[in-house]
Amino acid sequence: MSKFCFITKKKPLFGYKRSYSMNKSKRKFLPNLHNHRFWISSKKKFIKLKLTCKAIRIINKIGIEKVLKKYKKFI
Repeated sequence: MSKFCFITKKKPLFGYKRSYSMNKSKRKFLPNLHNHRFWISSKKKFIKLKLTCKAIRIINKIGIEKVLKKYKKFI
């Protein structure tokens, strides 16, 4: 599974690491991903999702049922 959030669509960004002498080297900025299990009461089962912390906060705010209706292709 790739480093990708299903809700916020965040994925790795590429940029440069700069030293104090301003030398640059390529690096990758990874999203803050977590594997999380959510209980869906309508289906009476758990689902596992790989989400960023921002997406987990969105789910806590509006609920997993409403989020899954909006993004139902990922179930």
